[in-house]
Order: sequence, then structure tokens, then C-alpha cells
Amino acid sequence: MQFSSIPGLHDVKAMLTAAVKSNHIAHAQLFVGSAGALNLPMALAYATYLHCENRGDDSCGVCPACSKNSKFIHPDTHFVFPLSNVKGDKDEERFKADIMKSWRAFLLEQPYGNLNDWTNYYGGEDKQALISREESREIIKTLSLKPFESANKVMIIWQPELMHPSAANGILKILEEPAPHTFFILVTNAADKLLPTIISRTQIVTVPLLQDEEVESYLTAHNVEAARAKKITPLAEGDLNYALKLTENEEDDNTKQFRDWMGQCWQKRYGLLVATAEQFHAKDKLSQKNLLAYSMLVMREALLFISGATAMNRSRGEELEFIGRFSKQMTVEKIEKSFTLINDASYHLERNGSAKMIFLDLSLKLAKIINP
Repeated sequence: MQFSSIPGLHDVKAMLTAAVKSNHIAHAQLFVGSAGALNLPMALAYATYLHCENRGDDSCGVCPACSKNSKFIHPDTHFVFPLSNVKGDKDEERFKADIMKSWRAFLLEQPYGNLNDWTNYYGGEDKQALISREESREIIKTLSLKPFESANKVMIIWQPELMHPSAANGILKILEEPAPHTFFILVTNAADKLLPTIISRTQIVTVPLLQDEEVESYLTAHNVEAARAKKITPLAEGDLNYALKLTENEEDDNTKQFRDWMGQCWQKRYGLLVATAEQFHAKDKLSQKNLLAYSMLVMREALLFISGATAMNRSRGEELEFIGRFSKQMTVEKIEKSFTLINDASYHLERNGSAKMIFLDLSLKLAKIINP
């Protein structure tokens, strides 16, 4: 992967390339980004740049090192990533080879994927993925060897917050005193869960979420109709992976669904709310999440409308007109309580609660708030 294949984030790219050009590279860096940030692709592009034989403002993309990195098979780029329970013996060499093959295929097919995507890809069971204590020994063993081809060795640790405490403590010494020309790139979505001793040994590189125009531009450049890209972009909130998933899903008329739903809540038409909960339950999970995400977006937009900050509204046209009408029925307190309830419902849905019960419970609570 090259920097040019990652949309936006020009300041981060410039900072990383400048450090390499000036030979002021931190031996351990922590790429921090909230869920949906492109910190893993950025780490992959950075590793390619470190190995490139003819680098300029980006890796050349054609040298042998770049060719191998494009397939994630460079012998001096090593990966550590979380695993949950899978069928098979994790101590077998064949299992390790198979899981690494799956990891490389995952990066090629879903370069912007998240932990759930990875777990589903390799067939992990419905349990918490972890980086085992044995991995710290593997890291030390791997990095004790000399580089095979490149002048540099790179170790990418994805989701280090999921390290077993023994594994996290086990890498502290090598993080502080690595072998020459050995670089650690830790990629996290939850830096607050890392050991303070790990954070203190790394240089933090913050990778922000993408801007709306960057997401929209990427979608339209990848054959998504302009109108649909414009509709999806606010829902994605800078998360390119989520935006791409929305493009694969059947288009939902969330504005109409939300308008009808809120009308039922306002009128306290409980029979219709039960029927609507059935309809919600029948949707696929992405459509369910999409509707709740859109609902939270409307609440934020209505709050801006009430506050007189309409210049900050992301909605346009008929959608903005609807939000203006909807905001007349709301107050700041109503919006705050409603947003919290919808956010909680999204959390429970993500953890495989009953969609029908979650939506019906949410609807009944919203009815009490919107029209007490």
C-alpha cells in the first residue's frame, strides 16, 4: 500500500515522510485513531515507504520491496494481530501459516476493514479477540534475527489494546531498546486502554477521521453515483469502511422511515410502533444500524437548528426542510435524552440484542420524551 492510495490525511503523510527523509524516525510509534480512522492503512503505507528503494514523496511502487509490500509478503515486515477462538490447533505451524495467509488476503480485499470484519473473515467464534501472551515471545524471537532484504525491520502490532497483560509487559524492554533499524508501529483505536508504560515508550501519531468531502470524493471516484455518495457521506461520519459498506447495501429511504417513526411516537400510536418494530427486525443488521445512525444525525442537525447554527448543518434540500420542521417539536433537553437513548440502542444492537425488543423499547421511551 502507498500513501497515494489513502484518501486525505495529507498532514500525517507529510509528517511521516519528512521524518524518514531527515533520518529522524522514532523507533516506536503509536498510530492513534478513533474507530473508523485509517491508521492501519497509514501504517501499511509507512512500512512500504520505509522499505522502498527509490522513495520520494511516496514509495515508488515498482521496486522489488514495494512489489512485495503491495502483497504484504515483504520478509522484513512482520504483523501481530488479535485472534479469537477458531477451530484448529494454534500451536501448529500449519495453523500459523494459514492464519497469516488469511491476514494478507484480508488486507488485500478489505484494506479499510475493522476488527469485526477481520474476525468474520477468518471465521473467529463469537468471543473477544486477543493477542496472546505467547506473541510477546514471538515478537522478541522474530526481531532478534537480522533483516533479510531491507535495511529496516518493521513490526506492525494491530490493536495492541487487546494484548494479554503478560504480552504487553513482555514487549516493554524491546520497545525501549530495539535492535538498530528496527521500527515498531502500534495501531490502536483505544489508546486509553494501553499500559501507560507502552504509551511513554512511543511517539504518538494521531490519524483523524476523514473529512466529508474526502469520503464523498473517494466514493464518486469509485463509481458511486454522486447523489448516493452525497447521501451516504454524512452517515459515515468520516469512516470510509462504513461508507463503503453502505454503498453495498440496498438504498434505504431513511428520511421517510424516520419521519413516519417519529410521527407514530408523537401520536403514541402503539399498535403501529409494534408493527414498525417488526419491520425493523426484518431488516439486515447494516440497515438497522444505518437507520439508528441516521436518527442520531437528525438529532444533531436539529440541535444545530434550534441553536441557530444552521451554517454548520450538513443536510441539504428537502432533508434540511424536514429537520427544520422536526426541530420545532423538540427542545435541547428532548434532543439530548433522545440521542442518548438511540446511541444506547445502537450499542445493544451491536452486541446482538433482539432488534425487535431494542427498537420497541426505544420507540416507547422516545414517545414519552417527544410528547410527554
